[in-house]
Amino acid sequence: MEIAFSLDTLYAVLCGALVMFMAAGFTMLEAGLVQKKDVSEIVTKNIGLYAIACIMYLVCGFVLMYPAGAYIEGILPAFGTSLGLSTALPLEEIGMEYGMDYSQQADFFFQVVFVATAMSIVSGAVAGRMKLLPFFLFAVVLTGFIYPIQGYWNWGGGFLSTMGYSDYAGSGTVHLAGAAAALAVVLVLGPRKDKFSKDGRSNPLPGSNIPLAALGVWILWLGWFGFNGGSELVVSNEASAIAVSQVFLNTNMAASGGVVAAILMSLFRTGKMDVTMAMNGAIAGLVAITAGPSAPSAGAATLIGVAGGILVYFSIIFFDKTLKLDDPVGAISAHGVVGMLGLLVVPFTSDTSFIHQFIGIFAIAGFSFVTSYIAIKVINAFMPIRATDEEQEAGLDYAEIGVEAYPEF
Repeated sequence: MEIAFSLDTLYAVLCGALVMFMAAGFTMLEAGLVQKKDVSEIVTKNIGLYAIACIMYLVCGFVLMYPAGAYIEGILPAFGTSLGLSTALPLEEIGMEYGMDYSQQADFFFQVVFVATAMSIVSGAVAGRMKLLPFFLFAVVLTGFIYPIQGYWNWGGGFLSTMGYSDYAGSGTVHLAGAAAALAVVLVLGPRKDKFSKDGRSNPLPGSNIPLAALGVWILWLGWFGFNGGSELVVSNEASAIAVSQVFLNTNMAASGGVVAAILMSLFRTGKMDVTMAMNGAIAGLVAITAGPSAPSAGAATLIGVAGGILVYFSIIFFDKTLKLDDPVGAISAHGVVGMLGLLVVPFTSDTSFIHQFIGIFAIAGFSFVTSYIAIKVINAFMPIRATDEEQEAGLDYAEIGVEAYPEF
């Protein structure tokens, strides 16, 4: 049993590290898709939000999401009373009597990197015009309170899990929640300067570095194996090892289907293969399969990815051209709209009810949107969240960071 315990603990830690590496993927993707004058600022946002997420989840988020686990020694013995500096753990408790298949510390680490992922979705949607300090204040609220409360509903024993809602690795709990929060902030924030002309036409604001953005997608693709594969939680027996392998296979195939679908849609509609759509197609495929990556066959997973790639293509155009909503990286479409798709395809490969999935969508999206909207309105009331037109013109690197990512330009 000690061998199995050690193996499962190692698996949880390594998958957590893969998910943590997704923070680098989001950083590179966003840095490549924003303008050169805003790159240092978006990098600072991503480094800062990750650190804030880790601290807030330690201070209060974990206890809100897993009230039954609030006793965990070495992490957080009681709500608000300690930062859990003690790491003592009686050796005699390790093994069958420990109560878990892997260490509690590994469980916390694996959970906390998911929190940062949800906040990273917001950073991409608000890129190029949101000030740094209010962004960090919102990160405190989202990672410490909003995310854990709705996370409890699904993974902490709340009403969604007891009702029959199914979300294996977080198409709803992580991606839809993050996208709903991003939508709330964007509605208050408004578009970047010069994004939309007076006649309502959407103006392209080219990114700084397409190869860098592509590197970010590759990192996200790799990290997603930890995101989905780690959600199996154990790998030390035959059944779980096979399940993990199927999850890895399906995750990879769904991303592939998303890329091909998005490229073909771009080719059919414009006569050109848009690389940014290809990148969003990969992310869409990954998000679409995340709600249920263990049940479908590899062929079905590919089709789920195809559906995600098609949906994200039209969703990005709809938000940009019709709703006039400025989302520089397509985060709301790739994580929110496709996140809903991912939840709604689960009943095709499981006994989950469509009704339960719809309830989950409305509960998670509604709660995350409303609470985020209230939080950002309060923050904006005493600390303007939007950079001025003059600051945007000069670039947020100059206005807020003082270090330009591309000084030669």
